[in-house]
Amino acid sequence: MTSSAPDAPCGLPRAQDLFEGVVLRVPSGSWDSPSPCEGWTARDVLGHVIAFHHEIVALALGAPPPGPTAFPGSYVGPDPATSWREARAACTAALTPAALDRPIPFPGFGEIPLRTLLDTYVLELVVHAWDLATAAALPLHPASDLVHHALATAQVIAPALRRDGLVAPPRTPPRGASELTRLLASLGRDDGTCAPPA
Repeated sequence: MTSSAPDAPCGLPRAQDLFEGVVLRVPSGSWDSPSPCEGWTARDVLGHVIAFHHEIVALALGAPPPGPTAFPGSYVGPDPATSWREARAACTAALTPAALDRPIPFPGFGEIPLRTLLDTYVLELVVHAWDLATAAALPLHPASDLVHHALATAQVIAPALRRDGLVAPPRTPPRGASELTRLLASLGRDDGTCAPPA
């Protein structure tokens, strides 16, 4: 697994490790399996995460980020693991101390340092690791502190994401649900225990 930049937010490399661990376990025949993200395959989930790493590189360099694509799977080459590792390595190389301090626009919050955005990206990596594992019928046991961090982030930014149509309406987790179940439910995902949206 690739080391992250020495000054990168501490949760980021561990979240990348979590995601990478799933990528490396996806069977070759599962990349076209449907994921919990409506209309997306496992390959699309990986491509979406790779695309965000390209966006991080652009933000770190002060360049315009790439525009969104309707085909996120196009970011994944013939070897999905290689595509991921190349994107992660490029991201790591771009995250210099100066880049981490670069102010960037964040909708609803004004400008924030890039390192703060990367702290929020732990949420993205944890949830998409679950999406990818679910698509490939793989077990996933993320560290409790990563899930706690992701849930705290979701509680702050999920309403804005929902207004923009980026996440589904929340589901109702069962009483006593784990933080992972509550995290997934807050973003409209169901691990098989949640009630549908009201």
